Amino acid sequence: MRKILPKFIDDELKDHAREAKQPKAGEAFTLQTSTQSSVLLDNNNMSRVGTMVLGPAGAGKSTFCNSIISHMQTIGRRAHIVNLDPAAEATKYEFTIDIRDLISVDDVMEEMDLGPNGALIYCFEYLLKNLDWLDEEIGDFNDEYLIFDCPGQIELYTHIPVLPNIVRHLTQQLNFNLCATYLLEAPFVIDSSKFFSGALSAMSAMILLELPHINVLSKLDLIKGDINKRKLKRFLNPDAMLMMETDGMNQESNPKFLRLNQCIANLVDDFGMVQFLPLESNNPDSIATILSYIDDITQWAEGQEQKEPDDQIDVEE
Repeated sequence: MRKILPKFIDDELKDHAREAKQPKAGEAFTLQTSTQSSVLLDNNNMSRVGTMVLGPAGAGKSTFCNSIISHMQTIGRRAHIVNLDPAAEATKYEFTIDIRDLISVDDVMEEMDLGPNGALIYCFEYLLKNLDWLDEEIGDFNDEYLIFDCPGQIELYTHIPVLPNIVRHLTQQLNFNLCATYLLEAPFVIDSSKFFSGALSAMSAMILLELPHINVLSKLDLIKGDINKRKLKRFLNPDAMLMMETDGMNQESNPKFLRLNQCIANLVDDFGMVQFLPLESNNPDSIATILSYIDDITQWAEGQEQKEPDDQIDVEE
């Protein structure tokens, strides 16, 4: 893979990255993307297939990617991980395609004197100006499954549309059938206000990325003994009444936020778009179930029967 590093200061990108530290309310932000692609898929060929793995930092995205790859190798399917996080730390598995071979947050912070968030945004703007690099890297993988491991910063698709632009390029220029897989860690269900905040973020991703979407409640092993199966199922299909019943919300000490939290819960409930699949990364059946939903969305195998989540969720009764 070739290494491309910005050896000069691109004033336009740098100014955008600096301004993104403190975005102004209502201010439009427009990005220029590469207008031509050096490696395009022939329209007569089969569509490529992949999934964008999203979610906040700490949700278990990298662990999920590794589990999916391991499961696919076990069942004889060829798949590769594409790292789209220029700030990714070392992992125990290899990335087939790595944005850090193009540009990294550490390099940008050092050369451009930017903070972590500004450097991250700079990296994605730089990628959007050099999409031919991504096209060339993907060009050899026409019949193999690609898993895109994305960074957890929500502003990359809510405040600044860099991820939506990348998704648009993949689907329109490279003919990808993509599914978005949004992970939210299970400990959020202990505090309903945090859970509904996470659910709102998931709904934002669903709307802004404009992709078929599944939501996954990860790290179920961390809440064993803290929640019973019946209540957990109510979080898998979010119920606004959970906000009123939560033990973590002290109505007397938080009257200022009670109505706001309830409005957020009602918004998620009214849209009816957000549902979660339970995930235990060390459980092959759980991984297989999630993969079957992704395959159904991306039409990997149209004749394959979709699996249903295991009703025997391993938590306290």
